[in-house]
Amino acid sequence: MLEVKMISKTYRKSNVKAIDAIDLTIEEGDIYGFIGPNGAGKSTTIKCITGIHPFEEGDILLDGISIRKDPIGCKKKIAYVPDNPDVYENLSGISYIHFICDIYGIGPERDVLIDRYATLFDIKDRLSDSIKNYSHGMKQKIVLIAALVHKPKLLVLDEPFVGLDPKAAFDLKEIMKELCKNGCMIFFSSHVLEVVEKLCNKIAIIKNGKLIASGNIEDVRGDTSLENVFLELFE
Repeated sequence: MLEVKMISKTYRKSNVKAIDAIDLTIEEGDIYGFIGPNGAGKSTTIKCITGIHPFEEGDILLDGISIRKDPIGCKKKIAYVPDNPDVYENLSGISYIHFICDIYGIGPERDVLIDRYATLFDIKDRLSDSIKNYSHGMKQKIVLIAALVHKPKLLVLDEPFVGLDPKAAFDLKEIMKELCKNGCMIFFSSHVLEVVEKLCNKIAIIKNGKLIASGNIEDVRGDTSLENVFLELFE
């Protein structure tokens, strides 16, 4: 499981905590949604979980491994897809995917998964093209393929559906469900509340750097819609 234990972070030149005592537990098979308004602390939390940002207080454990004490050990189990797919634009799509596979030590078995996901996302015929000629959606697909090929234990997604065409968005949702059935954990942020409500079994809501609700989506939502809960909390 992923245990986020009371982590707090303050950026330089700021006296206000960007995130304050964030406490979460994500278990195998969870699709965990993370929502909140712009500037609430979603991306900061995600970057702490993925080891991009240090934090001053608390700890993050993935299968008992502390990201403070063994960041490489944790990162080997994590795949992260940011909201803006910054990739090496002078590489071809397939070269970028192979580069990521090499980092994670994935052998020839990579070819089957690359072919599967590239076909599913309808980008197989463009893999040899330079990434600088890709649209935003195509870059997103390449980053997703690179993240999926090494079979992460924890998949962290920041606004993963932005830029994807409807078919690719549907296929990604099905992939997420399949991964979780096989023991993966998924933590993702989104402003599309309907997707979160339909896809996730758990949810956390953040406001001004603090969690104001978390748990099973049925318990957080109650008898109303997630949209109504969100609007009531942020009036």
